[in-house]
Amino acid sequence: MNETPVSSPVAERFSAEQAVAAGTDFAELRVGPHGLCWNEFRPSDGACRIWHWRNNQAHCLTPDGFSVRSRVYEYGGGSFCLSDDGLVFVNEADQQLYSQDLNGGAPQALTEGERRYGDLRWAAGQVLAVEETHAAKQVEHRLVMVAAHQRQVLAEGADFYAAPTLSADGSRLAWIEWSRPEQPWTATRLCCRERLEDGSWGMPRCIAGGEGPAQSLQQPRFDGRGRLYCLSDLNGFWQPWGETAQGWSALPAVSADHAAAPWQLGACTWLPLGEHHYLATWFEDGFSRLGLSHADGSQQRVETDYSRLRCLDLDQDYLYAIAASPTRPSAVIAIDRVDHRVQVLAGGAPPLPAERISRPQSLCYPSGDGTAHGFFYPAMNGSTRPPLIVFIHGGPTSACYPALDPRIQYWTQRGFAVADLNYRGSSGYGRSYRQALHLRWGEIDVEDACAVVEHLAGRNLIDPTQAFIRGGSAGGYTTLCALAFHDVFRAGASLYGVSDPQALARATHKFEGDYLDWLIGDPLEDSERYQQRTPLLHADNIKVPVIFFQGELDAVVVPEQTRSMLAALKANGIQAQGHFYPSERHGFRTAANLAHALEEEWEFYRQVLKGR
Repeated sequence: MNETPVSSPVAERFSAEQAVAAGTDFAELRVGPHGLCWNEFRPSDGACRIWHWRNNQAHCLTPDGFSVRSRVYEYGGGSFCLSDDGLVFVNEADQQLYSQDLNGGAPQALTEGERRYGDLRWAAGQVLAVEETHAAKQVEHRLVMVAAHQRQVLAEGADFYAAPTLSADGSRLAWIEWSRPEQPWTATRLCCRERLEDGSWGMPRCIAGGEGPAQSLQQPRFDGRGRLYCLSDLNGFWQPWGETAQGWSALPAVSADHAAAPWQLGACTWLPLGEHHYLATWFEDGFSRLGLSHADGSQQRVETDYSRLRCLDLDQDYLYAIAASPTRPSAVIAIDRVDHRVQVLAGGAPPLPAERISRPQSLCYPSGDGTAHGFFYPAMNGSTRPPLIVFIHGGPTSACYPALDPRIQYWTQRGFAVADLNYRGSSGYGRSYRQALHLRWGEIDVEDACAVVEHLAGRNLIDPTQAFIRGGSAGGYTTLCALAFHDVFRAGASLYGVSDPQALARATHKFEGDYLDWLIGDPLEDSERYQQRTPLLHADNIKVPVIFFQGELDAVVVPEQTRSMLAALKANGIQAQGHFYPSERHGFRTAANLAHALEEEWEFYRQVLKGR
């Protein structure tokens, strides 16, 4: 007998408001001469604030009226850096740089105008940054150095820039750049300039990625002696490479990705410590590992209970990271460099008792002509064959992680099992797995979403007649394709999802301006392929209920797309709902809206399961 989830004391005790409140997250952290700072996002007010750790206490530095968040490339990242005596940050409202002391003084503007800034680094008394300008529908990017209202252009001419970094003695400047139509996870270049005797910079030169097989490079770093290192996926995974006496070569490393796809600026998942000795995280079956690698190829693992580790930094005593585990949400942690004892500095409080938390189980299952990955979360109401919700992450070249997500727990508490997928094309499993999505978006991701239902049903873990699918952004596109082209799911939810790829290509921003060509093909030459994979054109194929959630200020997936798809379904007599939020952009941030969306989705599924 099939079991339908209904309201229960367990479900009622973990409300949408509690799930949202537990979604406090940390964007990045930095260690400087005066201690540790991190950027913390709290859904209660949707703001990002800098906190300073001192005397074993955390103190908020960001005053009301400010929020620390960059919008370069729309996805931002690298929104603050620590200076010699304070910090410099990007204010979300105007995207300008502000300086602030560590005593909580009022922020002081360093820049003004219409420019945006991100990927901040402090070097030689100045701020290195990626700068973005919008003028006459032309968007340009460059690298700049800013100090005391003075601005110097360091590099321009390429379409995109990232990760400016200066050697300790100030003699070498390195960065990542790439040109359209490439994406930062398909092909980039590592470039460098040398300081001349008169103090000016010499001509840029390409260190890696300019010729030969395509490679994606990210996170360049100098060690204390001025040697340059970088992550490259030339050998199949993002692994450390560096300058040696024999030239540019790979360092001894685990055969695994040491970083995720660089959708945001400012990532730090590895740090060179000198003489080809480095600290790094990497992925094993989607789980993060942490360790110290040595020049002789030996490795010292730092064992922790955390399954996702990012934003590394260190001082003489501690390794710092933003971390999460299957039973604890994001936290700022300090790991003793001698005995590896872990101290939680902020966050990490579980929203539920450990015995009530559904734990992720690794998924590896056949799909089409390949193999797909993900994580399975059992329902927590004791049902032997519960309904299933398939979670599709955005990106689509992104990933999900086996760390406590209050949204997933919200569903497992209500009697749903959850399959959180890293379909083919996701990052974290090597270059070839990531590249599998090339020209096949709307095909293999959908194939993987459908195949997981068959896989889990074959193991008698779910009821395949009660499978749902949901996704945001690119995940919304996969959701709509699955509903339009396959008869697997009972209903679906699209959160700011793509329903018309060609319309997306016309309206989207520069960073993703050529992404659709890579994912599907040229809109003119491959117009038939677009038509075959456009849910809006096949809305009459959708025979099951769909619910939509959309921000009115979304610049990535514009609201008109969602309205068109909603209208098409209603015109066909399909049960469809649409919820539009005037103050939200691409991805919701306001607590009330996040909770409302969860509640409406839950009620929608309840009605579907009741046959209404």
